[in-house]
Amino acid sequence: MDITIKITDRKGKTHEIQVPTDMALNLMQVVRAYELEPIGTVGVCGGMAMCSTCQCYILNEVSLPEKKELEDTTLSRLQHSKPNSRLSCQVVVTKEMEGLEMELAPMM
Repeated sequence: MDITIKITDRKGKTHEIQVPTDMALNLMQVVRAYELEPIGTVGVCGGMAMCSTCQCYILNEVSLPEKKELEDTTLSRLQHSKPNSRLSCQVVVTKEMEGLEMELAPMM
């Protein structure tokens, strides 16, 4: 099953895309797969919740997995962190995320 999500890139352009829910993809992998940002600018640490290059802002209310301690710790060190910040590498796509709207945070 595919869901529709909207991702606003760092240039302010919003992309409405279809994302499969049966592949255990995280949002960082989705951004990379759809080439929404230049190669090497998102997920530099490979999805280990350490580099913050995949930080995003969740713009609407959808069901997301809880933040784990490592994600919270990384977010707490960031200049552009907000209450709705997440590390996209830590958010696995599920069917409950239908209609998600997110924006990639500025680079540090």
